[in-house]
Amino acid sequence: QVQLVETGGGLAQPGASLRLSCVVSGFTLKYYSMHWYRQIQGNSREPVATVMGDGRTTYADSVKGRFTISRDNAKKTVYLQMNSLKPEDTAVYFCYRSSGNIWGQGTQVTVSS
Repeated sequence: QVQLVETGGGLAQPGASLRLSCVVSGFTLKYYSMHWYRQIQGNSREPVATVMGDGRTTYADSVKGRFTISRDNAKKTVYLQMNSLKPEDTAVYFCYRSSGNIWGQGTQVTVSS
């Protein structure tokens, strides 16, 4: 069974850092591009970052220079390192595999003083 499980969300102050993890199961991670999306309350989900099978990455303009997506195929894990967090980063963050339209359950990130 293909499954994505996100962890690492929580409450952070502006300017702080958090690292999200997405542990995958049921498939071989190295063969797939993986994505992080987020959903701000009342809005539709928006792409945040992508890491391709060859390691290339892309980012939304709103997070470029602050967030870093990475993968550890041996650990079956995709990461999102979030630095210099802003209140507008508050959202539910989802791990996503586009092939097969597979979503994780999401993890809440709240940035507030």
